[in-house]
Amino acid sequence: MKNPGLLGRALVLVLLLAFILSPNSFAPLFRPLTENNAPPIYNHGSLLSLTLSHLTIVFVATCASTLLAVGLGILVTRPSGMEFLPLSRSLVNVGQTFPPVAVLAIAVPLVGFGEIPTFIALFLYGLLPIFENTLTGLAQVPALTREAARGMGMSPRHRLIQVELPLALPVILAGIRISTIINLGTATLGSTVAAKGLGEVIIAGLQSNNQAFVLQGGIIVAMLAVLIDGLLIGVERFTSSRLGGQSASRALR
Repeated sequence: MKNPGLLGRALVLVLLLAFILSPNSFAPLFRPLTENNAPPIYNHGSLLSLTLSHLTIVFVATCASTLLAVGLGILVTRPSGMEFLPLSRSLVNVGQTFPPVAVLAIAVPLVGFGEIPTFIALFLYGLLPIFENTLTGLAQVPALTREAARGMGMSPRHRLIQVELPLALPVILAGIRISTIINLGTATLGSTVAAKGLGEVIIAGLQSNNQAFVLQGGIIVAMLAVLIDGLLIGVERFTSSRLGGQSASRALR
């Protein structure tokens, strides 16, 4: 077996699709977890629809976090923006350490119930890994490479775009992956403020003391995390082997 990890993720994907497309087929597996003839499969909505809503809000929040965190990371590594590094680091640290539940509690009176407060919580929570990895990635660019680019007469903008960012990209992608996985789990809290997502399944199980519902919501989130983590690791490896080195090499030829 050449790639057991890939085979394992393929099996997870098959199981995930089978479960969200035909959940009732798995009813016998979950029935022992129910009491008093409670339904063994979540029946308050479509698991497929909730899964797509869950992924959508995580995707949008992660994209927004990436734009701000990478932009901020670039700014504070430039000579003109270095003085803002302590302030920027403090702000993203607050976003990470402030409990998402507290963010939801503060955001709901301001923007109402639904997806927006959940987006705000995920956006803030996802900033730190991407910001720190952007700083690390840019700091790891060899000084000799920077000097060579400068010696070739490249402008600061060209050095950033053609040399520094390509070399830092694998590390930045690792930060995006970590942020995405964190947000996949955190997004379940959004259902407490009426956001559509897999948290609905877990909360329904807690409210009705139906452990089968709780397990179903948790399993889907866990399988999504395994698949997305594997996908993003593949993107990191591909980028590291193809984009980073080649781009920088081309730029310095």
